[in-house]
Amino acid sequence: MSDQLTVSVLGTGIMGAAMARNIARAGHTVRAWNRSRDKAEHLTADGVHVVDTPAEAVADADVVVTMLYDGPAALDVMRQAAESLRPGAAWLQSTTAGLDGLSDLADFATAHDLVLFDAPVLGTRQPAEAGELLVLAAGPSAYRDAVTPVLDAVGTRTVWTGEDGAAGSATRLKLVANSWVLAATNAAGEVLALSKALDVDPQNFFDAIAGGGLDLPYLRLKAGLVLEDRLTPAQFAVDTAVKDARLIVEAGRQHGVRLDVAEASAARLARAADQGHGAQDMAAAYFASFEEDADR
Repeated sequence: MSDQLTVSVLGTGIMGAAMARNIARAGHTVRAWNRSRDKAEHLTADGVHVVDTPAEAVADADVVVTMLYDGPAALDVMRQAAESLRPGAAWLQSTTAGLDGLSDLADFATAHDLVLFDAPVLGTRQPAEAGELLVLAAGPSAYRDAVTPVLDAVGTRTVWTGEDGAAGSATRLKLVANSWVLAATNAAGEVLALSKALDVDPQNFFDAIAGGGLDLPYLRLKAGLVLEDRLTPAQFAVDTAVKDARLIVEAGRQHGVRLDVAEASAARLARAADQGHGAQDMAAAYFASFEEDADR
């Protein structure tokens, strides 16, 4: 395989757009498709070829990257692309699809002779745009050289979790990591809500924990988005967090584990979405503490 790859990116939301841009900047030919083409057009300024159909995007691609809403969405788009997929192409499946969703995608990969890499990422808008994502990946060692240039373009580190993309070891690790992210985000929101209710200056709380074991940069980051009214554009949207929280709860249920915090997080995020905060950063779960939006 030549040093310059032809890469298809299917889905150019917050994460997919940044990934497409960074892959193109690394010198590869990138064809991108998005359900709403107008939301992808800005990528042309970075040398990305925006096309009308998934089939157009994947034609002759060495590597196909899917970064879509969920497993069913990824499967639907790949079915639209099926006629143009090149047998033997590598498929970096980066959608947070959950365990059931990944199983369906793995069956599709087998049926179309694709080399599947289970490759979800950890990170939000800022690290995605900087090409500093953490990639969790599983796939055959014999084919990793084919996808390494793409992984290097989108992330600073790749953690390999197994040889079989279909086994879902990377997806399982992503769900574990996201369970912590969502719990911490919701806890940050509740700290601010309780501070407001008890007439406590949040800064006094931050001063009290400063430098100790309870002090987390992530807590300060998410709290800052609320306190400084920087919830838009979202680093990671409430609507997507709701979906991920439900995947986490379902994965636990399937394996005999009750996840009370994750279940509460899903309900809390869904309530914030119902209040109209679905497109805002998931830190907007703060508003779920109130019957109506509270003045910050």
